[in-house]
Amino acid sequence: MGVVKARKSDIDLLARLLRAEGEGEGTLGMLLIGNVGINRIRANCSDFKGLRTIPQMIYQPHAFEAVIHGYFYQAPRSSERRLARKVINGERYWPAKFSLWYFRPPGDCPQTWYDQPFVSRYKKHCFYQPTGETCANVYNTF
Repeated sequence: MGVVKARKSDIDLLARLLRAEGEGEGTLGMLLIGNVGINRIRANCSDFKGLRTIPQMIYQPHAFEAVIHGYFYQAPRSSERRLARKVINGERYWPAKFSLWYFRPPGDCPQTWYDQPFVSRYKKHCFYQPTGETCANVYNTF
């Protein structure tokens, strides 16, 4: 059983996001992106209050640049579905274990993003997790 509810269509949607946002980062990079998405659903804090489903998380305005590009709308592959199921089932990977944000800067990772501390970089993406004051719930839901 997953840590969030997911129908086949939700798994496919998340798989498409993982590929569109992180294919160039390899398997672990796609899993990290999935962790951030699942954290957003489960944490219910900050910019992510009220998110309860994978479609709500993915289509939240300005959440993921991939949804405005055609590549996102191509059918998912079985390998991406497998990765989506892993994060839906609660597998978590550092540095996205508690992260709610990531992005790909043109250079070095800023020490904060949306006023939240930098955790680490994985390849080209920088990951940020909230402080306990900002979002204690992200640390209590797993």
